Amino acid sequence: MPLFGKKNYTEEELVEGCVRNDRRAQELFYRTFFPEMLRMCMRYTRDEDTAIDIVNTGFLRVFKKLHTFAFKGSLEGWVRRLIYHSMADHFRSNARYLHFLVLEERDDMVPAQGLAHFYEEDILKEVRKLPPMAQQVFCLYAIEGYTHAEIAQNLNISEGTSKWHLSTARQKLRQQLTDLGYMEGSRERMA
Repeated sequence: MPLFGKKNYTEEELVEGCVRNDRRAQELFYRTFFPEMLRMCMRYTRDEDTAIDIVNTGFLRVFKKLHTFAFKGSLEGWVRRLIYHSMADHFRSNARYLHFLVLEERDDMVPAQGLAHFYEEDILKEVRKLPPMAQQVFCLYAIEGYTHAEIAQNLNISEGTSKWHLSTARQKLRQQLTDLGYMEGSRERMA
C-alpha cells in the first residue's frame, strides 16, 4: 500500500513500508523517532555531532532488524533499545578508562529544601560537565533506571566499577550544585 495521500499512518503501516524498502516509509519512520533518540543520546554525550552519529548508526541497525519486530511491545521502546546498544558499542569502542574495584560508598541524602530550587535543565547541564564514563553511568542508573548489573554488561565493565562511577558522579554533582548555591549550607541562590 503506497504511503501517499494519508496524514496519519499506523506503526504497522510504517514498519511494513520500511520492510518493503519503501524510502518514503523509512524517511517518515526516521523523522518520527529521531528527535527522541537524539535527546536520549545527548544525555550521554556532550557533543551533538557524536550523538547524531550514534543515532544514525543505531537507525541502520533498526532498519536491518525491523523485519524481526513482532508488535509484542512498544515500537519506540524497541527502537530505543537498539539505539542504546549502538551508543553502548560506541562508548565501548572509544573507552579510555581504567577498571577499578571499589566498594560502593553511601552518599548522604539531599536536603528536602534543596530540591525546591532544582530545575531539570540546571541538573542536566551539570550532569554534562561530569567525566564521560561517570556521566554515562549516572544517566543509565539515575535517569534511565538500569541496575548496576545491566550497566556493567552493556558497558563491558564490572559492577564495582559501575558503582564507583556512580559514586564519583554523585560526589561531583553534589559539589557542583553546592558551588552553584543549590545545596544546603551553600550561599543563597541569586534569583
